[in-house]
This record gives sequence, structure tokens and C-alpha cells, in this order.
Amino acid sequence: MSDIASSSQRLLNKVSLITGAAQGIGLATALKFAREGATVIVCDVRQAAVDAAVAQCQAFGASTLGFVMDVTKRGNVDAVVAQITAQFGRIDVLVNNAGITQDARLQKMTLEQFDKVIDVNLRGVFHCAQAVADGMVAQGSGVILNASSVVGIYGNFGQTNYAATKFGVIGFTKTWSRELGPKGIRVNAVAPGFIATPILASIPEKVITEMEHRVPMRRLGRPEEIANVYAFLASDEASYINGAVIEVSGGLTV
Repeated sequence: MSDIASSSQRLLNKVSLITGAAQGIGLATALKFAREGATVIVCDVRQAAVDAAVAQCQAFGASTLGFVMDVTKRGNVDAVVAQITAQFGRIDVLVNNAGITQDARLQKMTLEQFDKVIDVNLRGVFHCAQAVADGMVAQGSGVILNASSVVGIYGNFGQTNYAATKFGVIGFTKTWSRELGPKGIRVNAVAPGFIATPILASIPEKVITEMEHRVPMRRLGRPEEIANVYAFLASDEASYINGAVIEVSGGLTV
């Protein structure tokens, strides 16, 4: 192992499946978990991006595997979970990070835009959580972390579909924490605010500046700042945190 062996390594040997792990918050989370000693399972929809993320995790000395996985396809999800379980005997952490946006005002939103976001951001989270739940129950431990958003608490103009999914993910989190808590499994959600990720690439600079001024800290968040929260929640340091929705927004909603 590399120099990380000398650190605290809060996630040492925890087998961690991260969806949407090839860019943005997902990639930052995969790299953070790698530095913390986890066995990192990188899942995303593009092979080249998966390979690149795996190489970056391995550079930290982490045991890493990559899979092309579409969270909307249940057979694909089940097959990946089966392969991971066969190789490592367990899955300790699931980070349901994969998500997309297809923005439009209510009157302009197409059914295709609505359905696509629901399929990835809501149904995909359900698929992944259900696929790992039996194994976690059998081993008597596990952590499921769901990506919500401040939009999932307060709504946002032009994001009917996205807001619905992120509200829904909070509902999943609250429900699963009740169902799985007695089995030794913790379920929590993180609700990021405005984070500097590739999703913002198409947004005009003027709008970005306006977003920054809405945040009391006067800047966008960094993907690493969300990854740090995921790492904490996945670790034993968060052993009594269950059913929580942690807002990481620089005070955006204050």
C-alpha cells in the first residue's frame, strides 16, 4: 500500500460500491474512499471514464474494481452486485450517487424528460438499494448513503422532475432507516447545495456568479467537500447516525 497506510483510514477494507463514480461528486467520493483505505467499486455508464477513475483510485493504493453499470437496468445492477459479492464476500457501503438533470418549467417539460430523471434518480436508487439489502441484512451490518439535494427540500424553478426525485430519495432514506436499522444497517442522505461539477458546465458564467452570491460563504462547494461527508457517514464514527438528511450547502438555505 501507499502512504495512506500511515493515515487513520476510517474505511479500511470496507467494500464500497459507488454509482456515478466516474466524475463530479462520485469521482471525488471514490478517491476519498480510496485514501481512507476502502475497497472501491467504481460504477458508471461509460467504460473509458470507469477505467480512468479506477486508475486514479489505484494510485492511492486502494483495491479497486470498475463496472459499466446502468442503474435503470435491474438485471445489470443485480449482476454487478453478484460479482462483487462473489469476489469479496460482502458489500459494506453503497453510495447512491448516480443522477441526471433534464430541466424545464412545468408547462414545457416533456414526458420523456420527466421519465428519464425519475428512472435514473429515483428508480435507480431503489434498484441499487434493494440489490444490496439482503446481503447487508445477512451480514448484520452495512451503510446506504443516498444523494438528495437542497432542491429536494426546498424545490427549484424549472426542476419539477429533479426535485421530485430528490424529495423521493429523502422518503426512501427515512423509510429504509426504520426498516433496516434494526438489522444493523444505517441509511442516510446528503443534500448538497451548489457544487462545482461538470453538470454546471452548460450554465452561463453570469448565472454561476448569481449562484455564488446566494450562498453566505460566497462560493460554490467543491466535490471533495461532499465526499468528506460521505466518508464520515460511511465510517464507524457515524455509528449512531441513521435516517438523517445532512445539508452541505455553505448555508444556502439559511
